Amino acid sequence: MKKYVNAVLLAALGCTVLSGCGKSEAKPQETTETVAAETNAESDAEPETEAEAVSPEGMARNNLTGEWISADAAAKRPLALMIENTREAWPHYGIENADIVYECPVEGSITRYMALFQDYSGMDRIGNVRSCRPYYVDFASEYDAIYAHFGECIFAFDILEKIDDLDALEGQVENLAFYRTSDMNAPHNAYVSADGIDAAIAYKGYSTTMADGFGEHYNFANDDETVSLDNGYDAVVVEPGYRIDKPWFVYNPSDGLYYRYAFGSEEKDAVTGDQLAYNNIILQGVNYTMYTGSGTQFDDKYLNIDCYSGGTGQYVTNGKAIDITWSKDSLTSPTRYFDADGNEIKVNQGKTWVCVVLNEDADRVHFYGSEDEFNNRSAE
Repeated sequence: MKKYVNAVLLAALGCTVLSGCGKSEAKPQETTETVAAETNAESDAEPETEAEAVSPEGMARNNLTGEWISADAAAKRPLALMIENTREAWPHYGIENADIVYECPVEGSITRYMALFQDYSGMDRIGNVRSCRPYYVDFASEYDAIYAHFGECIFAFDILEKIDDLDALEGQVENLAFYRTSDMNAPHNAYVSADGIDAAIAYKGYSTTMADGFGEHYNFANDDETVSLDNGYDAVVVEPGYRIDKPWFVYNPSDGLYYRYAFGSEEKDAVTGDQLAYNNIILQGVNYTMYTGSGTQFDDKYLNIDCYSGGTGQYVTNGKAIDITWSKDSLTSPTRYFDADGNEIKVNQGKTWVCVVLNEDADRVHFYGSEDEFNNRSAE
């Protein structure tokens, strides 16, 4: 088993959070040379070909995946939806349609998802939906997303003023956007539909058009390119190290996707029965403090994750991983990821899962060269 522990590279701000993951046998020099060579080749290359530069008729780039979708769908603001990740909340509905999923720790070492949908049209049941945590607002703001959540912690009240928000505590919006089912127990039974979200957006008067200044979130590879990370280290199985759901991803070379497992089994979408699968995995190390000052019993109960001070992590695709650093300048600026030479990494087109890992848990993150190596790992 190969393991790597990220070092904290940058000082943390008031809500510091830094995390990382890695392996002891990685070859940073080889990775540096490879990524640098790829980057230099890109900078010396000719401008994009006509086929790349000209959009197919009626099509535009999906800012979340880099792929071609209808121009109407691409021009809309994405939906960022909070989704509970406990065994009681499984299975999730509609999450397979999300283009990007953020998984972040919350209280009690559980994790919670924020799923980003560029096109959620026609979906009847998405979720379940749970409450906000402040740092998810920082991530949602990078996309000009409409942020939907079912409640919030006490420390989120002020930060929610920074972003257009579907607030479940407003009775009329709650009745429009959210509904409960009888096949799950509360509080795990709140869901949204496309029609409900659109009705709530109309009621609150939000623009559905992407604001100026927002574009492709990652530095996506061109249509005829594949990011292979040939000199990266082996990452056939990726273990983010979360303590409760204990997830892992397994690479399938036949389709180039990483398949998601958690709670000891395949993680599937309840609508289609398909296992969740992604082209890219980003592990983003963060630091944190605990929220205080409310004068209530909630002090020291909620994480205050630092999304701005930068840190280390890994980019994983096509069975390989490289070490990266990250930075974020402002609420609406995207988080940028860089190779060992300081060049922004290229990301394969397709869906991405972002694991936000507390720096103190960096030694729990592992990469394996095969499923056998993963299955024969020593218990922790």
